[in-house]
Amino acid sequence: MDRFAELNAFSLVASHGGFSAAARQLGVATSSVTRLVDALEQRLGTPLLNRSTRSITLTDSGRTYLEHTNQILAALDEADDAAGGGDGELHGLLRVAAPVTLAIRYLAPLLPGLAERYPRLRLDLRLADSVTHLVDEAIDVAIRIGSPPQQPNLIARKLAGHRRHIVASPAYLARHGTPRTPAELAGHNCLQFAYGASRHSWHLRSDAETTEVEVTGSLTVNNSEVLRLAAWDGMGLALLPAWLVQGDLDSGALVAVLPGYEANPGQMDIGIYAVYPASRRGSAKIRLLIDLLQVALSGE
Repeated sequence: MDRFAELNAFSLVASHGGFSAAARQLGVATSSVTRLVDALEQRLGTPLLNRSTRSITLTDSGRTYLEHTNQILAALDEADDAAGGGDGELHGLLRVAAPVTLAIRYLAPLLPGLAERYPRLRLDLRLADSVTHLVDEAIDVAIRIGSPPQQPNLIARKLAGHRRHIVASPAYLARHGTPRTPAELAGHNCLQFAYGASRHSWHLRSDAETTEVEVTGSLTVNNSEVLRLAAWDGMGLALLPAWLVQGDLDSGALVAVLPGYEANPGQMDIGIYAVYPASRRGSAKIRLLIDLLQVALSGE
């Protein structure tokens, strides 16, 4: 049986969480994918997947084998790029993970141009505001907001800075007043992004001094666009990135509060990064996407 087909089927089952989803990706019957993975496990003499009626998960051996499998598939993909790249036409699959709102604002507008210029290039976009595991989900490149990962098997390239503003609508500030000091934030309805912590605080820095203020509010949500709309409608204060609210600040729909302070929910030195496995450092497809996003974000 084709060993490449076995590896590809196993990688897709692991990344998509099931045989049916992998089969749809390959355009074959589910039974064909099952046979390929069964043959791989039989040849290796060890189970790679824990199978139940509800879920498919990796065994310890499967997790280790998946990492090697994805490196092999990535190397083959890069070889294809090199062999077929003489005419400048990139092709094959590129899996990209990115935060939802950032992708809508900056990645989605690039798609028509990419499709026109590189008709043989296929994109698989995984949009979520949670951090994806590149190996487990077979992601080629992830766009992340925060500090660069300190892992030797990952490369992080900074695309842009990530300044945030505390914003509110003029109507909200007219009703409740404008905070003049960080401490006054505690008396306002501060709308929260859901980071998974039960306690919410904002960090504000002026000169070399950083102040941490515990804040509370009537809304917690895991999507920054919803926070923006809630602030726009006068519900309260929100801590949002400049790339999302600059147009609202320019139009006056939102007002920056405490503009003399840098503000963040956590560390101050954060940015927007493209993160990809070190094994993919030579990928022309990854380099293309990173270059396009960096240009798109250059005005932020």
